[in-house]
Amino acid sequence: MTTEEVSPLRFEQIAFLAAGAPDAEAALARLTSRYGNAPAASADVVVALGGDGLMLQTLRRFMGMPKPIYGMNRGSVGFLMNDYREEGLRERLALAKPSIIHPLLMRAVTLLGHEETARAINEVSLLRQMSQAAKLAITINGKERLNELIADGILVSTPAGSTAYNLSANGPILPLDAQLMALTPIAPFRPRRWRGALVRDTAQIVLDILEAEKRPVSAVADHFEIRDVRRVEIAMDRATELVLLHDAGHSLDERILREQFGY
Repeated sequence: MTTEEVSPLRFEQIAFLAAGAPDAEAALARLTSRYGNAPAASADVVVALGGDGLMLQTLRRFMGMPKPIYGMNRGSVGFLMNDYREEGLRERLALAKPSIIHPLLMRAVTLLGHEETARAINEVSLLRQMSQAAKLAITINGKERLNELIADGILVSTPAGSTAYNLSANGPILPLDAQLMALTPIAPFRPRRWRGALVRDTAQIVLDILEAEKRPVSAVADHFEIRDVRRVEIAMDRATELVLLHDAGHSLDERILREQFGY
């Protein structure tokens, strides 16, 4: 993950996207009246109006395309978003700091032998589907590291996603430029003292579901769910770059650092 200077000439054509909520739609109308609304395919930048859910949807929509995304908060949490202001938008875009993030690539194999792939910007999580706890085995780079984890599940998080579900599961907050992935158990029962691990973002992670028919598990890449899995492989997709823009002084790096100190 790197940062670089961005030329203001890139931001003449702006495409606006709204979450559909009344506040977001009203903002869309006002901003379109002031700045126009270019087609997303030809725009220099996409401005997403909503919350973190819309930001994830927008990043996913433009995944693999060299198109920067700038969010303004018209939702609830808005951790990934900038403050909403209508004036001086092109100037803000010209001064914004880019963060390049990479998604996780998940390959899941179901009990019936079907294979599914999906990408996750925040995390890949494995979750028990029924009342019984899941049983999982963890292999890193071809070496088994834990032969049995009994828990509600486990998740693998990117640095960008470390302040989301990962943090709620008591996982570590990662600086945006950390070349790491967080491996965090969800409500672990055995082994009691295991609280997760940090692995390099070049690692290949394999999660095998033990007693998969008796203790069914689903795999979720952000919001895309695959049920009844028996094996999940996870790696960082460094070939795919997503460019996220934040106002100077309020970069994603700064937000993550503030989160570590609780404000």
